[in-house]
Order: sequence, then C-alpha cells, then structure tokens
Amino acid sequence: MSSPALDVFAYPFMVHALIAGSIVAVTSGVIGWFMVIRRQTFAGHAITLAAFPGAAGAALLGWNTTAGYFLSCLAIAWILALSTGRSTERSRTTESAAIGTLLAFLLACGYLFAALSGTLLSETTQTLFGFVFGISNRQIAVLALTSAVILLALGMVFRPLFFTSIDPIVAASRGLSTGVLGVVFLSLLALTGAQTTQITGALLAFPLLVLPPAIARDLTSSPQASLVTSILIGLGAVWIGLIAAYYTSYPSGFCVTTPAFVAFVAVRTVRGRRPSVRATEVT
Repeated sequence: MSSPALDVFAYPFMVHALIAGSIVAVTSGVIGWFMVIRRQTFAGHAITLAAFPGAAGAALLGWNTTAGYFLSCLAIAWILALSTGRSTERSRTTESAAIGTLLAFLLACGYLFAALSGTLLSETTQTLFGFVFGISNRQIAVLALTSAVILLALGMVFRPLFFTSIDPIVAASRGLSTGVLGVVFLSLLALTGAQTTQITGALLAFPLLVLPPAIARDLTSSPQASLVTSILIGLGAVWIGLIAAYYTSYPSGFCVTTPAFVAFVAVRTVRGRRPSVRATEVT
C-alpha cells in the first residue's frame, strides 16, 4: 500500500506539473537574480504582465497562445530596452513612470482582446493566474528547450553581464557595451517571463522571479552563494506549492507564491536587510 505522501507521483498530471515547475524555477532563479541586482524588477513586472494581452491577442487572431506569450513579452522587452536602457544616467523616476504607464496600457489591451475573442470568462482567469495541472508533454518540451536556450545564452555573457550589473560606469569605461548587454538581458528576461506565465499566470509570474533572489540576497552577500540559493528557494517554493495545491482546493499560483512570500517576510524579520551583492570577482 502506497504512502499518501507519495500519491502525488502516481498521477501523470502531477508529475508533469512538478517537472514543468522545476524547469521554470531554475530559469527564474537565475534570471531573477540578475533582475534584482540590476534593479530592473519593475521592468520584469511589465514584461511578465505582457503575456496577458499576448495570449488574449493570439486567441483573437486564432494563433497558438504559446506564441502569443513569447511574442508579446519579447516586444515589450525590446520597447523597454529602447526607451529606458540606452543610458545609465536616465532618471529612475522617469523610467518608473514610463513602465507604470505601459503596465496600465497592457492590462487595458488584454481586457479588450479577451472581450473581442469571446474568452473573457473562460480563459482570462487561467491566463492571469495560471493552471499548471493541465500541462502537456509538448509544453514541457517547449519549456525545456526555452530554458536550455536561456541558460546557454546567459552562460555566454555571464561575466560581462555581471560586471555591467554591478558597476555599469566602470564596465563601460573598460569597453563593455552596456546597451547591448542590456538588450540581451531583457530578451532573456522576456523568454523567462513568457514560460513562467504558462505555469503561474501573468500576474503571479513576477513573484517567482523576484522573491527567491531577494531572499537569497538577504541570506548571503556572496554572488555565487546567493545565485545557488535563489535557485534552491525557487525549487522549494514550486514543489511545496504544487504539493499543497494537490492536497487542498487552493489555486496552484497562490500555493506556489505563498511559501516564497512567507520565507521573504521571515528572513527580513529575523535577520534584517543584508548588504547588497558587492562587486566581487566571479570565479
């Protein structure tokens, strides 16, 4: 007789959910770590939210919704790269105002496309909040391929990207193209956001990107240790959340987000805010 704790592995839909969630957690943990140290969390929020009008617009045109996720996230990433990423001297207030305006417009477009396509009631909730338990083998393959491309590309630019993230002025003075690296990173963030929204939904993809690295930075100031910790926290949140969703009636997006949020509050309460990652050499 099997243990109730192992029941989750007896059903293909749970195995698929755990595999897909693990893929997304690893990629989000790495890309989110860079997003936090580059102070581009607000941009990350806008990019992940772009999945909502992207999926709704794809449904309106009769396209595959997965294509809508990726195309819309990439489009917004490139718009942000052109409008806010050209110079490090750009006012943070101006940049935040531009992104905030874009967020409002994206939500309005998503609502309009969903209404016109006739999916306002049937698909909008899933697009915004996710439904990981219906993921297919094909979707897992797409997630795995996308993650491999993201991590491979990131590995090729890891050192210069880390340098420009910590000290863009010095990096530029040494000949590094901060603008090009910024576009590359936002593109990778878009790909990560597009695949994460398929698991957690457009509204809850952002917490999976920002909470694990934020917790990791509070636990250690070592870049290497905080990066690994970010990945492990993301994996833990996904596994705890999906198993909790299986045994309860609560939505999977809520269950995945809650453990990470509780951990964030606990770390901030017990340890206080730790110094940010210093510009130490990556070995």
